[in-house]
Amino acid sequence: MTEKHYNWATLGTGVIANELAQALQACGQTLYSVANRTYDKGLAFANKYGIEKVYERIDEVFEDPEVDIIYISTPHNTHIPFLRKALANGKHVLCEKSITLNSDELQEAIDLAEKNHVVLAEAMTIFHMPIYRQLKSLVDSGNFGPLKMIQMNFGSYKEYDMTNRFFNRDLAGGALLDIGVYALSCIRWFMSESPNQVSSQVTFAPSGVDEQVGILLSNSAGEMATVSLSLHAKQPKRATIAYDKAYIELFEYPRGQEAVITYTEDGHQEVIKSGQTQDALQYEVADMEEAVAGLGNHMYLDYTKDVMTIMTQLRKEWKFTYPEEE
Repeated sequence: MTEKHYNWATLGTGVIANELAQALQACGQTLYSVANRTYDKGLAFANKYGIEKVYERIDEVFEDPEVDIIYISTPHNTHIPFLRKALANGKHVLCEKSITLNSDELQEAIDLAEKNHVVLAEAMTIFHMPIYRQLKSLVDSGNFGPLKMIQMNFGSYKEYDMTNRFFNRDLAGGALLDIGVYALSCIRWFMSESPNQVSSQVTFAPSGVDEQVGILLSNSAGEMATVSLSLHAKQPKRATIAYDKAYIELFEYPRGQEAVITYTEDGHQEVIKSGQTQDALQYEVADMEEAVAGLGNHMYLDYTKDVMTIMTQLRKEWKFTYPEEE
């Protein structure tokens, strides 16, 4: 954590907001304020974590001069309206994934952040878990040889209720924005450059959102990747990153803490452990505060942008839009 104290506000009181409050407490801090669509929920959240300020109107969080950083953890389709207000009011923003619905919205937010000289970042755990930093340095050593192929799996088994947020088109549901963003972010982390060829297959749920997706990606360096996603078929959250001389296996990769490296020539294995799954939000908070303090930016907004470009392209090919895009 930085020496300077920053006032964090949460916009939203769901699971991630609770994790944020707990992460700050673990770092000896307390959330400064809470904004929520329902004031009573905001009040209950504040009482739970000893937060001194609850706003009666959401817009008050953007206007509060004491707020330094806002964490937005509301549904995807609400992000850009909140980002516009937060960034225009000079607030630094850490926004839950997917940061926006599409590339146009993201570019608008990036332009606003640059205009107002504030930090904008997506709360993508993969970019902040220590295991990924350690693996990157091992890859950069050259001992594995060139990257050849990445395989990503992420299958959830969500209740088949078309009104819940995973399947609800009005809440920006669907596999790609909810879980695919993790797989694509992991691919972007290890690929030497962004994929420039992308093809896919998709199955839609009765509600019209993408329920199951298969994606093939490659870039001009000859690196390839496959992605398998489902919202109604359980799969292990597994990443296999295959190089010329070794392959890396990561389980529970969105918040990974352990990787197994198998060397091709003799089959011997090496286990790498770094960081703790339960501390994911602490790593994000620490990196965000460093970026705000100007001590180095480890927020990887360029990777976020590359991933959003891929997701936007895919949905255009599927002719799948959300109400806000029509």
